[in-house]
Amino acid sequence: MTRTLWPALLMGLTSALAAPLAAQDLEEMIEAERDAFRAEIRAYLLENPEVLMEAIAILEEREEMAATARDMQLVARHASALFEAEHDLIEGNPDGDITIVEFLDYRCGFCRRAAPEMAELLEADGNIRLVVKELPILGEQSVLASRFALSSRYVEGEEAYADLHAALLAMRADVSVTALRRLADNLGYDGDAILDGMEDPRIDAVIDANYALARNLQISGTPTFVMSGQVVRGFVDADAMAALVAAERAAIE
Repeated sequence: MTRTLWPALLMGLTSALAAPLAAQDLEEMIEAERDAFRAEIRAYLLENPEVLMEAIAILEEREEMAATARDMQLVARHASALFEAEHDLIEGNPDGDITIVEFLDYRCGFCRRAAPEMAELLEADGNIRLVVKELPILGEQSVLASRFALSSRYVEGEEAYADLHAALLAMRADVSVTALRRLADNLGYDGDAILDGMEDPRIDAVIDANYALARNLQISGTPTFVMSGQVVRGFVDADAMAALVAAERAAIE
């Protein structure tokens, strides 16, 4: 049980068990009476542990509902930056009826696992717009990979960005200048030119904006998926994501 649950749980149980007593009576209880009252609560819970489990479940559900409501408020507040930023990679159907925003890091193992699942979903559905947000949070190699991916867009164009994005997610070797140059060259792009373009100030602006957006949305890990009505933190397979998309469609119809 999380620490945040205990105060609310104990307060709720105390209130429920003390319902017959007036507030003034509780305040005027002497210490011995309070000890006896606490002992009664303890004995009741030991004899009826299902009450405790029920209370825990209710409090967890309330916390989850509050977190969901908070997420939706944040999504609404930052909708333009989430769904309409011009610098993001767009995959799937650009005119899809559902938009999924994915915050990812190329060195994140769960992002790599999610990549083929998302590709399967986009192919099966055909009406999903996927917005990719570069969020390099796992160290220098992550930053190097994201800067290289973004540079490819400015140097070689959108197709190069999409190709290198997929290749970086599939890459298992350490990220280095040599490895990145080879990766681009093997795909038919100018690796040296992309490397030279990595200091473009537009790249700093994109990454800094994504960091700020992630902070505003209380996103601290990758992958994180955002839709207009949902924030999903962590890996999700194709079937589970399809169910989330169906729920999203049902909510906006």
